[in-house]
Amino acid sequence: MAPGEHGHGGELATVHPEDLPEGAVVTISGRISAAENYQEPDGREHPFTPVQLSRLDEALTVTSRETGLRFAIYLGDLGENSRTTAENLHSEIEGYDEAVLVAVSPEQRRLEIVTGAEAKVRLPDRGAKLALMSMVSAFKEGDLFGGLLSGLRMLADQAGNRR
Repeated sequence: MAPGEHGHGGELATVHPEDLPEGAVVTISGRISAAENYQEPDGREHPFTPVQLSRLDEALTVTSRETGLRFAIYLGDLGENSRTTAENLHSEIEGYDEAVLVAVSPEQRRLEIVTGAEAKVRLPDRGAKLALMSMVSAFKEGDLFGGLLSGLRMLADQAGNRR
């Protein structure tokens, strides 16, 4: 796949830089990566440094490329019913049947992993629970970044390589 092309479902679509929103680029792998400015409503600082955000983006790209599944992270309030909120967020991911969402609400101390129908075949509940336990352990130590990286690696290992 050449820079400027975006693959989806076996098709290639040419993406012109002027068609992308501000802060978005097409990565070498063909994935569109977009940065968004976000200010916490109560003035809190962002939990990750720019270097950590870059490493998380790289980890998402690598796990997705290696496994053929679509990995995504959501960090924020999950509301009263965290599972339902996480499932709704998951359903908004393009190609959600092959997607794995890691949804974390640090303030609520909630973590949800949602897999699509195709992803669940390759990533059974047992594998997701092992990754969840690893992430929770890191989160309890105050290591949100390390827990997410470790969890993504474990989920990718459980799912195995692209078939």
